[in-house]
Amino acid sequence: MSEKLYEDLLSNQLMSHYMIGKVLQSRYQIVESLGAGVFGQTYTAIDIDYPEDPKYVVKQLKTSNCQTSYLETLRLHFLTETETLKRLGSHPQIPELIACFEEHERLYLVQEFVEGHDLTAELPIHQQWGCLWTESEVVEFLEDVLQILEFVHSQGVIHCDIKPENLIRRCTDGKLVLIDFGSIQSVKFSLDTELPIDWIPVTSLGYIPPEQFIGQTRPNSDIYALGMIAIQALTGLEPLQFKVDPQTNEIIWRLPNTPVGDYLAAILSQMIRYDFLERFQSAGEVLRVLKQMRRETQPSPVLATRYSEPSPLVRTSDDNQQNSHSDKLSPLLTGMKIGLAANSLLMGFGVYSLLNNSPAYSESETLYKATENYQAGDLQGAIALAKSIPSYSNVYPEVQATIETWQKEWLQAAEQYLLAEQALNEGRWSDVLKTASQVPDILYWQSKTDQLVQQARVNIETQAQSLLTKAYAKAEARDFSTALAYLSQIPQESSAGAIVQKKLAEYNQKRQVRATYFLQNAYKKAAFGDFDGAVRFLRQIPKDTKVYAQAQTKLQEYTQKQRWQTRSQDLAFGIVAPKENTNKLLNSHLENQLQEVNIR
Repeated sequence: MSEKLYEDLLSNQLMSHYMIGKVLQSRYQIVESLGAGVFGQTYTAIDIDYPEDPKYVVKQLKTSNCQTSYLETLRLHFLTETETLKRLGSHPQIPELIACFEEHERLYLVQEFVEGHDLTAELPIHQQWGCLWTESEVVEFLEDVLQILEFVHSQGVIHCDIKPENLIRRCTDGKLVLIDFGSIQSVKFSLDTELPIDWIPVTSLGYIPPEQFIGQTRPNSDIYALGMIAIQALTGLEPLQFKVDPQTNEIIWRLPNTPVGDYLAAILSQMIRYDFLERFQSAGEVLRVLKQMRRETQPSPVLATRYSEPSPLVRTSDDNQQNSHSDKLSPLLTGMKIGLAANSLLMGFGVYSLLNNSPAYSESETLYKATENYQAGDLQGAIALAKSIPSYSNVYPEVQATIETWQKEWLQAAEQYLLAEQALNEGRWSDVLKTASQVPDILYWQSKTDQLVQQARVNIETQAQSLLTKAYAKAEARDFSTALAYLSQIPQESSAGAIVQKKLAEYNQKRQVRATYFLQNAYKKAAFGDFDGAVRFLRQIPKDTKVYAQAQTKLQEYTQKQRWQTRSQDLAFGIVAPKENTNKLLNSHLENQLQEVNIR
């Protein structure tokens, strides 16, 4: 241990003892120390104003230089990065930032305390303690953490210290929570170009990728660390226990007895490539490939046999002896991943080059490269590359199934794209969105379809605003029926959906009220013998109203009375009817004159 590191450790121990019981900001009382890191000390604390509330995590940023210029620079970075931490805390699997402050020239962060255990408790140790993870468990783990990293990277932040200790399994819901970010690390990294080896906690060694040591950290540095955790879960070996290829610097992790399929093995190897340029470039890219793997990979009889039958390399000549050791060799005999015995592990190292029952890594990589070409839009190139894999390879059946799937999905994607394009040209914006949602998950066709979707969404918003404006104008003129007709034409996919629903209810209610008002006015007009006025009111009552049926009955009644009233008035003023109708009209008029004029 260097003298400087020893001094730092001693200083941290003294500071931890000093801080216990201290109250910061007259509010946060330090309860215990959680540990010291390169960038500062971490404690748990309670809020003395609300002691019944859950605990908090308090991080004290270490200031190794007391010069004014250094402290000012540190403060500037601290304030900048805490703003980022506030945004990160909006994610449900990242601790919320409660407060940040400076006290006695020391900088502090207060964050949500996550009750649970870190991932170290779930990982197998040296292949002899704990269960090796199944392939499906590893995929589920990767997808969970990659979704967090995708959000983190979208905020312009690189975690820089992905390791089992910084992934907490939350007690309340069993979700993984990513902790120990920080502004602390970002501030320190921004002040130094390189990361000295004696600064790195022992628990971080093996998870940190090569470029991080020379100040070239990038988002896929976090992907490297995550890949190493997944490999540890599959193998039971910690990162520093693996050998490194002296020619390529690549980590040799996939041994013959490693229970992992070729597809996932290729993905993990791509996550931990030595050169970051050859690695996956984003968390989203890894998620897409994992999704593709889930869809394409089917249980293989070859693999089932491989993990369920006893391996000839560990059989003994004495059957009784073999049976007596059945418990010890159960991982190889039954496929239960409960850790390998030490002698099996040593044997695996010794006979790796003699085994031919697993496909060559290059063949898996070839299939992965072909998949990349397929996703990029080169179907024929992808098929040609996949067909270059020899028929004697164990991945050959998977190749054949994959090619068939590619051809089927490619045709479907092309058809859906053309339908979406046609819908766009015909102005059927909603149909564009519906059709686009049925395009298979092929990056090439998804990107092409996304362009159509963007145009359709712009047109939907323009159309929605136009119809909304017309609806407002008609409603202002009290023509609620036309206003409702305009609103009903607004696509459901528009951002005005909430407003439309509100206005539909409002205008429908007002239309009902107005219809009732017209009916009452019709009654009043008819009561005074003004059947013309009554009919005019009744004809304004819309169909889709509660009083429409009643209005129609009255309309027939008042129309008939209006007709007799007109004829009566014509006779009263001496208007001569046609000869053939004169006698009939006179007789009718004499009998009903009083009734027709005064009827209500």
